[in-house]
Amino acid sequence: MEIKGKVAIVTGGSRGIGRATAIMLAEKGAKVALIYKSSTEKAQEVEEIIKGKGRVCKIYKCDVSNYAEVEKVVSQIANDLGSINILVNNAGIAIKENFVETREETWDKTIDINLKGMFNMCRFIVPQMLKHGGGKIVNVSSLAGRNGGTLGVPYAASKAGAIGLTEALASEFTPKGILVNAVAPGPVYTDLLSNLPEEAIRNLEKLSPVGRFAYPEEIAHAIVFLIENDYVSGEVVNINAGRYMN
Repeated sequence: MEIKGKVAIVTGGSRGIGRATAIMLAEKGAKVALIYKSSTEKAQEVEEIIKGKGRVCKIYKCDVSNYAEVEKVVSQIANDLGSINILVNNAGIAIKENFVETREETWDKTIDINLKGMFNMCRFIVPQMLKHGGGKIVNVSSLAGRNGGTLGVPYAASKAGAIGLTEALASEFTPKGILVNAVAPGPVYTDLLSNLPEEAIRNLEKLSPVGRFAYPEEIAHAIVFLIENDYVSGEVVNINAGRYMN
């Protein structure tokens, strides 16, 4: 797919991987709809960066775990920018708790945002893609969805679910022109790590074969590759410097 001129939605677009992806897609000529939940200031910063490059970006406040809100915002984006060609499901949270101390609230909130949020976005965007000849979907999973990770059981379960969602959607919709893939990064330098002590971060860095975490832009490059490629579907691209291989 040539990205230039396409309409791309990026959830969780005000920070980290979403921010880097939104900017990269805009640089390639996409009209970017940036969805965020809480930080209007950060979302506006990304919007200004993209517009400063002479590209198109509009920001939308939406809780992706809320079915009705997602239905409304997807309709609004289509009205504002045109038919949706690209979806990057990046919105996510991580609440680290020991399993025996994990609250039901933590489980519900994590699954709702990290997994149900992906379902909600796909539920309302896939029909549009089918109507307009196809599209590309990339879901942001995690190394934790492969090996359990270090951010708790709810997070790992949500990211494993994202892989299942990706493969099921790809199986059903690839023959209809919608290619669906996922990326599964290891630790990335984003604010999801901000609740970890500095010593814990240094210890985690030592687990990487290259001695550091990924930068958001390195994940964004893989996402853009999956969007531009017209033959890859149903794949989960591991991005962890060789820490996990399958």
